[in-house]
Amino acid sequence: MATRVEMKDVRKAYGDNEVIKGVDLQVQDNEVVVLIGPSGAGKSTVLRMMNGLETTTSGEIFIDGKDIAHAGKNIDKIRENIGMVFQHFNLFPNMSVLDNVTLAPIELGKKNKAEAVQDAKKFLDVVGLADKADAMPSSLSGGQKQRVAIARALAMNPDIMLFDEPTSALDPEMVGDVLGVMRKLAEDGMTMVIVTHEMGFAKEVADRVVFFGDGKILEQGTPQQIFDHPQHPRLQTFLKQVLEA
Repeated sequence: MATRVEMKDVRKAYGDNEVIKGVDLQVQDNEVVVLIGPSGAGKSTVLRMMNGLETTTSGEIFIDGKDIAHAGKNIDKIRENIGMVFQHFNLFPNMSVLDNVTLAPIELGKKNKAEAVQDAKKFLDVVGLADKADAMPSSLSGGQKQRVAIARALAMNPDIMLFDEPTSALDPEMVGDVLGVMRKLAEDGMTMVIVTHEMGFAKEVADRVVFFGDGKILEQGTPQQIFDHPQHPRLQTFLKQVLEA
């Protein structure tokens, strides 16, 4: 099985403050890896490093064998194969849903307009919003905007999808719709790395769960290993807190 992401002894410091402390992590093709841990543990920083949005202080990061940590001008080319969905949707408010989804593939020359529109409609259907193609973002709920953001990422035909707490800014009743779309992507074999506080979702969808604490990976394993038989005291405490909350 091909390795999509490989991080080797990755470190990140802001001045004297080292926030990522020697992370080694691999993500295989078609694997769903969920990163969990307390706020400030470094999960989102690691995810942003995978997309070149954060630089490394030291260490190596390979995406499909290409060194993203030292990619220089080639980083945009590598990034085209990585879809990223953030907490906040960042849709263009003056453009329709369809135009939001088609913009990047057309601008980057990956698709002509006809192809981009055809694909955008397909991906809007995947996220359950085929009827909203002509709507403006202001008319959508938070959950619908996040699903449009997922369709927009998919429109670039990425090999890997990164999700940075995609439901944390949503009202509780909207969370299920977004998780449902992500569940479907997982079932379809999309390689995904997900930072989330939704433990039930992690347990159900992940092939592997990685627990972060203090900028390090403290434990990783299958959902059953992590949730039913946690070994590290920090993980035991964390699960007790979040599952009883």
